[in-house]
Amino acid sequence: MFRRKRTNALTYISATSEFQGNLNVEGNLRVDGIIHGTVEVRGDMEISSTGLVEGPELRAHNIVVHGVIKAHVVAEGRLTLSRTARLEGDVTASSLDIEAGAFYVGHIATSDVKALPVGANKFPELVGREEE
Repeated sequence: MFRRKRTNALTYISATSEFQGNLNVEGNLRVDGIIHGTVEVRGDMEISSTGLVEGPELRAHNIVVHGVIKAHVVAEGRLTLSRTARLEGDVTASSLDIEAGAFYVGHIATSDVKALPVGANKFPELVGREEE
């Protein structure tokens, strides 16, 4: 009888907020604050220049990063790293945009990630040069 219009709700973590634990979001997510833990977003995600996400895994459809991520990242759509972005972790994405000036350490795999289960890609550990 009555139908609700489907809209993508926005969940917002403000610059003065800090969240610890597993975060599951049905719509979109914008992070200006800090998240420690696993993040799963069924919509799009944006991390502002003041935002930090640190945990085992971050998964969303499209991800735009202006701040810091320290996690394994799975983007079902596009991952965009702006010039102020800092990403430390392995990435699996359908497509990737990296602006000049962005900082990235990890492995990148581009594929159809919709078919991958959570934690499916295991990348080799990075090995650096030993200091003498």
